[in-house]
Amino acid sequence: MSVTRVLQRVVLPADRDLDVLPLYVDHAAGFHVAREDHDVPGDELREAMDTAATSRRPEDVLDRFRLRVPRDQRVSFGTYFNGFAASYWRMWTVVDEVVLRVRVSGDATVIVYRSTADGRAQRVSSESTDGDRRGEFSFTLPLKPFGDGGWYWFEVSAGRTGALLEEAGWYADVAEDRGTSGRLTVGCTTFNRTEDCVKLLRQIAADDDVKAILDEFIVVDQGTEKVRDAPDFALAEKGFGEQLRIIDQANIGGSGGFARGQYETVVAGRSDYALMLDDDIVAEPQSIVRAVTFADLARTPTIVGGHMFSLFARSQLHSFGERVERWRFWWEAVPGVQTEHDFGARNLRSARWLHRRVDVDFNGWWMCLIPRQVLEDIGLGLPLFIKWDDAEYGLRASAAGYPTVSMPGVAVWHVPWTDKNDALDWQAYFHQRNRTVAALLHSPYDRGGRLVRESFNHQVKHLLAMQYSVAELRLLALEDVLAGPEQLHADIITKLPEVRALRAHHADAQARPHPDAFPQPRRIKPPKRGREPGDPHGQVGAVMAAVRGAVRQLSPVRNLAGRHPEARVAARDAHWYRLAALDGAVVSTTDGAAASWYQRDPEEFRRLLARTVVVHERFLREWPALAERYRDALPRLVSPTTWGRTFDAARPKSEAEPAP
Repeated sequence: MSVTRVLQRVVLPADRDLDVLPLYVDHAAGFHVAREDHDVPGDELREAMDTAATSRRPEDVLDRFRLRVPRDQRVSFGTYFNGFAASYWRMWTVVDEVVLRVRVSGDATVIVYRSTADGRAQRVSSESTDGDRRGEFSFTLPLKPFGDGGWYWFEVSAGRTGALLEEAGWYADVAEDRGTSGRLTVGCTTFNRTEDCVKLLRQIAADDDVKAILDEFIVVDQGTEKVRDAPDFALAEKGFGEQLRIIDQANIGGSGGFARGQYETVVAGRSDYALMLDDDIVAEPQSIVRAVTFADLARTPTIVGGHMFSLFARSQLHSFGERVERWRFWWEAVPGVQTEHDFGARNLRSARWLHRRVDVDFNGWWMCLIPRQVLEDIGLGLPLFIKWDDAEYGLRASAAGYPTVSMPGVAVWHVPWTDKNDALDWQAYFHQRNRTVAALLHSPYDRGGRLVRESFNHQVKHLLAMQYSVAELRLLALEDVLAGPEQLHADIITKLPEVRALRAHHADAQARPHPDAFPQPRRIKPPKRGREPGDPHGQVGAVMAAVRGAVRQLSPVRNLAGRHPEARVAARDAHWYRLAALDGAVVSTTDGAAASWYQRDPEEFRRLLARTVVVHERFLREWPALAERYRDALPRLVSPTTWGRTFDAARPKSEAEPAP
């Protein structure tokens, strides 16, 4: 016996925002695919997209499900949120055919298309109201041809009297035991982002489809400014009723907050899934429903993640698929993925790379759904405070036979990491430590492949760039890793104050809100031939630049440099090879909000370089034994029992009762 399930409802932006409308409706319906995948669209496509932009009218969006199509116009739902990513459903789920149902009124024609894995469009079928003024159309569409990629979508063409899309959706008949939606616990961790968190709560609380499958929305509040005290919290709380729970705990980072949500899901034993959500996102609530539906119908328990759009350029896709490159052991976009793709400038149907299925190693925990079965089998996240907990979990799950799918049509808007450089502040410690821990656990290469050598190279670059605080924190991180895995849980509570105190002693960590807070730049000796150092050419050029920078470290600091920086350097220009030619520079932060005065210190350089050599030599020598220690300790580190003791230690002092 089978039952029919809604896989994906066709939706429209709740706020009618013209910036995000191209993610839902495309008014350049005449263009299906590009002849090539250039970053800059051709003149013909650019003209079509410009024309489409002038056709977008917020008043045509009647509500979340209905769209008015003016007379003699044609719109496409071959868009990020409303196209059907057929290849993902074919690859990972039990669904073998999908039914598109469309209800329109007025003078309307509905045309169905599909694409191939290389992005070529093919017309599939069409239906018209033919003067009946109302049409309910159904199209049965097989998934068999979508082995490597491809989408389905439909378009609505209005005649002389205009048309109205009443509703549409993608459906499938599934076995009766898969006919009911799974239940969900959301874990959202926050630290002094009360306004953002309350906005998110109100957004989710307003969606009845999400609340229908929600057991509990847990906010893990680790800040000093409490969510309960924020304006409008009462409205958010009323919207959820008993489905909202606030847990106060000490600041044990994002990994501690997300692990708490996972822990509560496992202990309660009620929900089928735990969903991690960042607190500073804007969500498309239907993405939550879609993630649960996809996971319900997956062939094997599957982690389902959402993509990231930029919160500042809202039609721009920032993260579509991530992997860990094993030789370097570094996260990066999956090969073939184009970062910062703007759907407002190039639609889904004209970007061929978007039609290939993208398989990933992990999904960021800005939005990530994990089946409770997976949590019970492989444990919770690692106690890493911040950074690499999501990547490590994806690798661990994959090794246990649980895939991760970054699912098109499932997404949030978030501040992109291109607008910050958290590898140069206190977070440098966690970047270095956690990447190394993850590599010890999962690198398939002898002694971590390139990781140790690359770590040494980066350390030298930071020293040449006068970033002594960063170099010091990275060394502390490596020394802590060498000490073994036993302190990871204890350190999640105590390490942050230690890191911040250590960093505060260095000049490059002393930020001021404006560059004018520092003395004016002066130089006794001008740049050679009036030119600042340029980019080194190739590997030989980089080596020569490093040698020249190292030689300079042996010379005394110029007298004037102790009283005046030699230059002001914008964050985008603060490359190590440029800073290595200076005795001091005022360097802007990546977000432009502050600046620091970097000052060359030959004694500090020699001290930190000596430590750097010793620590990296130890890693090369001790890697095999160290990797075995971390792998042996992993089950204890991620067990709910161990995490329960950590949560008990992280409880506010006013709460005396033990963790459940």
